[in-house]
Amino acid sequence: MPTLSRRAFAQLVGAGAAAAALPMPSLLAAPPRESVVRLSANENPYGPSPAALAAIRDALPLAWRYPDEAAEQLAETIAHLHGVPVNHILPGDGSSEILKLAALAFTGRDRKLAMAVPAFEAIGLYARAGGVEVATVPLDRHYAHDLAALAATNASLIYICNPNNPTGSITPSSSMRSFLETLPATSIALVDEAYHHYAGSSDYESVAALVKSRPNLIVARTFSKIYGMAGLRCGYAIAQPDLIRSMEAQAQWDSLNILALAAARASLGDTQHVAEGKRRNRETRDALVASMKDMGHDVIPSQTNFVMIDTGRDVKPLIGALRGRGVQVGRLFPALPHHLRVTIGKPPQMERFVDAFRAVTA
Repeated sequence: MPTLSRRAFAQLVGAGAAAAALPMPSLLAAPPRESVVRLSANENPYGPSPAALAAIRDALPLAWRYPDEAAEQLAETIAHLHGVPVNHILPGDGSSEILKLAALAFTGRDRKLAMAVPAFEAIGLYARAGGVEVATVPLDRHYAHDLAALAATNASLIYICNPNNPTGSITPSSSMRSFLETLPATSIALVDEAYHHYAGSSDYESVAALVKSRPNLIVARTFSKIYGMAGLRCGYAIAQPDLIRSMEAQAQWDSLNILALAAARASLGDTQHVAEGKRRNRETRDALVASMKDMGHDVIPSQTNFVMIDTGRDVKPLIGALRGRGVQVGRLFPALPHHLRVTIGKPPQMERFVDAFRAVTA
């Protein structure tokens, strides 16, 4: 891949211009200032698919109705996609709600949570807010989850983010299968596959299909990432009925809105949008990684829509300096104080980042 020069970005823009020209509805609120490049939240800059936007428009006249029927329809569509009965599916207000429901249902003052560090922090915050002990285990030297150490905590709920946020790394499929096969019935594995669609490594495998044979496995998915619906909030859990019922008992009634449900259902049918998003992300990510390496910076191998760059220095001043140049990047992750998390945006946005990064690290 070429380095992230203006010419390289121009080539990427030209290759994806037609596919990227998605119609976007006008908004009541003013859009973010164009002068600010937001690469901080792992959002998909290409947005929802045209099918999802059309579904939102069609659903607007139904806004007066509660979303129960729409939630049932989405659950049926998801169940068909995964080849499981509908009672194996629980829609949620983003996968974040699924994580919270799992923490409420399967941890307590005498039932602890185990998770890696660094990983997506939300479930740990939910558990600690309820007075739950949280056992943390560092990632291994390959930035994979140390599954043996997690199992050894004897936690009632073990959280595995795969691909992992914030590192973008994966835990290999062989390790995951072995871990799930030997996990005792007293522990539940919650595998967060928010970035599943971006992963292209032969060492990665979704464990969603294993739910049928694993009564202590929950898989969380979201529409916030490759489906470009972070602002709409929709996700779901796949698990056997006993686990679904336990989480459902903790859920707020009607936590999803009818527009998000309609958009999510339409997104599942637009496989071309997913494939195109994965391709664009991969090409731009590869160009960014090549540019960083040319500048002497290592990057953790990523299977997601973001990268972690080893800056070789404290990242807090760099984050502030980049913000001063109109480029927002990820926050500090204390376990990796020299690493900067950067979302993969559109090629012109990444050009802005590289120019700013070069200036603040000179």
